[in-house]
Amino acid sequence: MQQDIFTMGVDIGSSASKCIIMRNGVEIVAKSLASVGAGTSGPEKAIAEVMQQFGGKPADIRWVCATGYGRNSLKEANKEVSELSCHAKGAHYLFPGVKTVIDIGGQDVKALHMDGAGRLINFVMNDKCAAGTGRFLDVMSRVLETRISDLATEGAKSKKRVTISSTCTVFSESEVISHLANSETIPDVINGIHRSVASRIAGLAKRVGVEEPIVMTGGVASNFEVVRYVSEELGAPIMTSPLSQYNGAIGAAIYAFDACSQQLRDGAPLSGMHI
Repeated sequence: MQQDIFTMGVDIGSSASKCIIMRNGVEIVAKSLASVGAGTSGPEKAIAEVMQQFGGKPADIRWVCATGYGRNSLKEANKEVSELSCHAKGAHYLFPGVKTVIDIGGQDVKALHMDGAGRLINFVMNDKCAAGTGRFLDVMSRVLETRISDLATEGAKSKKRVTISSTCTVFSESEVISHLANSETIPDVINGIHRSVASRIAGLAKRVGVEEPIVMTGGVASNFEVVRYVSEELGAPIMTSPLSQYNGAIGAAIYAFDACSQQLRDGAPLSGMHI
């Protein structure tokens, strides 16, 4: 019987580090997430945690692929792959046949148009401003003194529509403070924030050409209010997964398996990971 090949994908984002170990490029056997990203101890923590879950030795990991904002800084990596390519491959793994991927990261929003077979056709990115990103929601949650994980639940309690019209994070913050000063409720303000974010995200997605099936990935995909309003803006259902935030790391682990398999076909030895 052919020996199992374990590979690791590490997605080093601006605000979080995600790590995945896969068996034979198919089965996820361990995953970890550290809530700090590039330029921090996040990648080190994520790798340490995933290796503890895995229970094996570093030498058992045959290939490591890094992606994301801080991919060039990971010394353990055998290979670096762009986040666009990894998100496309990861989304196809989670949702075979996907045509549109909307990924909301800490600092940017990406919309990918795919061919349904895992290949990227086109993409657009909004990385010039934090508006519509995870960072934007993080800033708003601090202003509202509400945990970011509670935003969707609180926003769902809204009884009145409140408009957040500013397209800049700084001005939106001032607008939110003004609404609170005018006695608008926190759920109403949160709901307005979610609608504003969804409008920006949908506008970006429309630029790349939206085609069903549509999926949303990244940490913001866990905010069911944002997902619902983006779906309304696009007039189409949006799928998410509990593994949405690991999407880039999953794609990287699959790329690692492909590279490792090619190395074996070429007859080259595999040295294992050194940490």
